[in-house]
Amino acid sequence: MTKLNKDRIILGIDPGTNIMGYGVIHEKNSIIVCIGYGIVDMRKMKSHFDKLKHIYERTIQLIDGFKPDELAIEAPFQGKNVQSMLKLGRAQGAAIAAALNRTIPIFEYSPRKIKLAITGSGAASKEQVAGMLQRILKLNELPEKLDATDGIAAALCHCYQRSNTDQEPKCTDWKQYLKNKNIPFDDKDANLPE
Repeated sequence: MTKLNKDRIILGIDPGTNIMGYGVIHEKNSIIVCIGYGIVDMRKMKSHFDKLKHIYERTIQLIDGFKPDELAIEAPFQGKNVQSMLKLGRAQGAAIAAALNRTIPIFEYSPRKIKLAITGSGAASKEQVAGMLQRILKLNELPEKLDATDGIAAALCHCYQRSNTDQEPKCTDWKQYLKNKNIPFDDKDANLPE
């Protein structure tokens, strides 16, 4: 839990053609709580088109189940493999189409922007993002697959973008960043990026 000012549910999606991660946060009365997360595992599916259909259907189910006000989705990152990027873009498109079908506003964030919003470093590892999310949202345990925490991170990034973070004091190091976010920190605790 952390304090901000809105009342809404945000579904965050980390698209993928083998594993799609998702996370749902509820921001109410200045408190943010993670109300759900998980993965959609398509590794056993052979057809790329069947995977896209499954992404679309599962995203519809998530929207109908959690009734989010907004969708935050991670943008495909620019990689060297054009075919992988194309498949990832199609997976993202299937999730976006589901949100459009339910008239949910969609917001897209680059992986770097999401990492920066959560950890203060755009070069943070998945493990560092997961650890910071656990700390910020007071999660008892982390999901087995970090794709789920990437979905939570997309939702929380959107939450931060849509809030009054401009008024937050600038920080020069990790201790200041954690202090600004009201996150308890012990020097020997975390493996944080430099």
